[in-house]
Amino acid sequence: MQTLEVSPVMDFQSETYKDAYSRINAIVIEGELEANNNYKQLSEHLSDFKDDLLKLARMENRHMKGFQACSRNLSVTPDMPFARDFFAQLHDNFQTALAEGKMVTCLLIQSLIIETFAISAYNIYIPVADDFARKITEGVVKDEYMHLNFGEEWLKANFEASKAELETANRANLPLVWKMLNQVEDDAAVLGMEKDALVEDFMITYGEALSNIGFSARDVMRLSAQGLASA
Repeated sequence: MQTLEVSPVMDFQSETYKDAYSRINAIVIEGELEANNNYKQLSEHLSDFKDDLLKLARMENRHMKGFQACSRNLSVTPDMPFARDFFAQLHDNFQTALAEGKMVTCLLIQSLIIETFAISAYNIYIPVADDFARKITEGVVKDEYMHLNFGEEWLKANFEASKAELETANRANLPLVWKMLNQVEDDAAVLGMEKDALVEDFMITYGEALSNIGFSARDVMRLSAQGLASA
């Protein structure tokens, strides 16, 4: 996790800032909503972990409300149609995998890719956020590590049986992260979030998750490169 100094100059009330914030804030709201729905759906398929997954879903719903409060604090209307389009491919891939009973793919998308994406974005955002949003985001990111840990632990316990599907799911979904980052690069920059810092934090956190599950260092490099190749 990178440590960045708090930016002393950021006009949170400028029209340029609010315009970019309307999309970035919508993305985090939609991301938490997606996570809430995904964990609820997973709870129906992973019945042994139903209570755990429903608890995670409730936490994601609280996060969503927290980020909605952040936009109200700045008098910004989140651009939710933009955010739904932003997540559309990951959303569709999750739903397809769910319909096919591919729980490993679902967990890679939600518990690894989406959670890691969120953690990285929040880590880079916190030092440049307004005071209200910083407090909200600091609380949220602590929870997200717990969500990442759930997916890690389940996939670690089922690693040998899951390995082939994990590699296939990684190849299909990791490149989407770079498309998503490219899509919001300009807006993120307005908020003081550098794309290179986001990429670096994501790669470190995602690589650590793959390693914790059971992939070797060589495998982690190979799997990570599948995303970078399309960056």
